[in-house]
Amino acid sequence: MRDKFMQMAIDEAKKGLEEGGIPIGSVLVRGEELLGRGHNKRVQDGNPIAHGEIDCLMNAGRVGSYRNTVLYSTLMPCFLCAGAIVQFGIKKVIVGENATFHGTGEFMRAQGVEVINLQDEECISMMRDFIQNKPQLWNEDIGVD
Repeated sequence: MRDKFMQMAIDEAKKGLEEGGIPIGSVLVRGEELLGRGHNKRVQDGNPIAHGEIDCLMNAGRVGSYRNTVLYSTLMPCFLCAGAIVQFGIKKVIVGENATFHGTGEFMRAQGVEVINLQDEECISMMRDFIQNKPQLWNEDIGVD
């Protein structure tokens, strides 16, 4: 059975896809308290740094210390998002998958972040379908010409 917070991140990813964007969702929690949720809005907002994890952190607002928080993301974070995770001292990240995008698991682990990769089939198929259907948009998102 899937964790309720990962399900929330998946729901955010689906919301982004329905809006015409990239299906990556994220939630930030402390214990059982939801602090923030968000999804990739690069397309919707025309903002190159509106990644799912960044949108989630922005929606969480000022939370004081990030000690004992957990960030959930449907996809392994990129360096932009991993930098924010490290900068704010988030020590645990649970990701849906890295089969479609290898991301920064090793980088985050080297910075003391516990990274749990679920290899969730729904997350994988959602990204595979998106990449297949919109390769130019995906390549733009990850900075590939």
